[in-house]
Amino acid sequence: MKRHFHLLPILAAFAGVGFLSLMDAFMKAAALAAGAYSAAVLRSAFGAGMVTPVWLLSGGKWPAKRVLKIHLLRGTVSAFMALSFFYALTKLPIAEAIAISFIAPLIALYLASILLGEKIKRKAVIASALGFAGTLVIISGRLGALENDIETLKGLAAIIFSAVLYAWNFIIIRQQALVSSPAEATAFHSGVGCLVLAIFAPWFFAMPEAQVLLDIAAAAALTVAGAFAITWAYAREEAQVLVPIEYSGFLWASVFGWLFFAEMVTPTTLAGTILIVSGCWIATRSGPEETSEHSPKNPS
Repeated sequence: MKRHFHLLPILAAFAGVGFLSLMDAFMKAAALAAGAYSAAVLRSAFGAGMVTPVWLLSGGKWPAKRVLKIHLLRGTVSAFMALSFFYALTKLPIAEAIAISFIAPLIALYLASILLGEKIKRKAVIASALGFAGTLVIISGRLGALENDIETLKGLAAIIFSAVLYAWNFIIIRQQALVSSPAEATAFHSGVGCLVLAIFAPWFFAMPEAQVLLDIAAAAALTVAGAFAITWAYAREEAQVLVPIEYSGFLWASVFGWLFFAEMVTPTTLAGTILIVSGCWIATRSGPEETSEHSPKNPS
């Protein structure tokens, strides 16, 4: 049976990745000016302020306990995922950080085995080897260029930690998209993330200047738009179809990194990205039998 792909969810996911890549550019500027923590907590606060009225006006109600647990989990995971990613952006070029984060789908395969009891297939092992090799290529190029600069090492550690949380987020977002509306999911995503990060405000928060606040507000708007688009897409199409679209983020990041910060894509970054994306493509590609068995449960 031939797998039917829905065009609108694919386009929505592609647009969502573009919104979030542009958001990364605004957040890098803000994080460099005000610090990653202050920029991250304000972005979540602005985002919650933008989307919560939309959710309430559309008839939003307090979710059931089992749905609330999913919201709380995703908000907490996303908060630290975002914070570590924005910190990494202050140490690494945007395209390079995005490229390394592409190992998240491969990590998600193993998390699915641990958390959901899914069997790890041979192609997943091959894909992981390619992804690991690609990551090593990117890291080796970066370390060789900067002679093991300590700040670069911090950035690399932060982006790998963020990728692990991003992988976990892949699993949570699919569960969340099936039990809540995009407005509800986005409102709780921003609100919970803000509350979690705000715990550390007495020690790390500093109010940025007006121009930086405008950058963060723009980033928050792009975050809401991206979250709406991606949540809408995941509610209507399988993860195995949409996950590969994440890799368009490298193209978006290359463009925005060049436009905003004159960042150039190095040969090692490009080579490593090709290896990682190849591995992810192998891992997420399904044969005829697999795709017919896993048709979307919520296509409308």
